[in-house]
Amino acid sequence: MNQAMASAVTNNARILLVVTGKPPKMTEKAGASRRGAIRGEIGHWLETGPHAHQIASVRIAHPRHGGDGALYVILRRKK
Repeated sequence: MNQAMASAVTNNARILLVVTGKPPKMTEKAGASRRGAIRGEIGHWLETGPHAHQIASVRIAHPRHGGDGALYVILRRKK
C-alpha cells in the first residue's frame, strides 16, 4: 500500500481505488463488529500512515468500482 501511494503521489494521481473486500453478510453468529483484516485496519493506516498528510478525503466507491468493498482515496493537489 505504501508503494502504491508513493507511486500515485509521484505521478500526480488524484484518486486511488483501494479494494478492501466486501463486508460479511450480517448473520446472528457473525455480529456487527466482525470485519476482514484489511477492512478493519484501512482507516487507521490512512490516518497514521506515512502518506496521511497527502490524503484529502476517503469515500466509498461507486457500485461498479466495488461499492462497499472498495474505497476512493482522494489525494491533495500539489501546490
